[in-house]
Amino acid sequence: MSVEIETFATRADWAAACAARMTDALAGALTERPRAYFAGSGGSTPGPVYAAMRKADLDWSRVTVTLVDERHVPESSPESNANLLKTSLPIGPGQADFIPLYSAAVTVDRAAAVATHALAAATDRLDAALLGMGEDGHILSMFPDSPTLKTLLIPTLTPAVLGVPPGRDGMAPSRERLSMNLPWLMTCPTVVMALSGRAKRKVFEDQVMSDPALVPVAALAAHIPHLQVLWTEQSE
Repeated sequence: MSVEIETFATRADWAAACAARMTDALAGALTERPRAYFAGSGGSTPGPVYAAMRKADLDWSRVTVTLVDERHVPESSPESNANLLKTSLPIGPGQADFIPLYSAAVTVDRAAAVATHALAAATDRLDAALLGMGEDGHILSMFPDSPTLKTLLIPTLTPAVLGVPPGRDGMAPSRERLSMNLPWLMTCPTVVMALSGRAKRKVFEDQVMSDPALVPVAALAAHIPHLQVLWTEQSE
């Protein structure tokens, strides 16, 4: 199915709009339930979005933050998405709770099982999710040609976190990862994909009508009809 792409003239306007979609959704959830649940992404794209979110008039002490995906590295690593979120959003004592995907388990699959259990114990749904996309079309850690890709994209499975092996023969990802599956995003009423730069817009437009069983962009469009795509030509 086709997806409308909302265009913003400046990166500042784009970041403010992405942030407002997230914090408005979380505030709305807090009017109905004791806690609200936000899942964020890593990388360089969401930095200004998190900076804008941090300024919002939101009771962060009633928000639980987690990640849509993570590298299988400790928070002390510069590659850690958890480290990014913890330094970008008000997370800590008296502020938002945090549920990590990484744990110091023996294997990435064991860490995925621990994260699946922790998320399921906390909630059965997300209230807001911020996604990015790589120039190869990967979303979360749903990489092209990954052996876990088809499983991550099955819409009828229970929401879970899966381990993602490193790519072979130089393919991405370069190291083990952890990723929420598509059903977690399908629980979420406010899903925003934040895109910047002409290259990523072209990738999105080229892939959105592809096979949803094999292509992450197409899977989101097919199974999340309320997906919001916000784009600015100004890249980071």
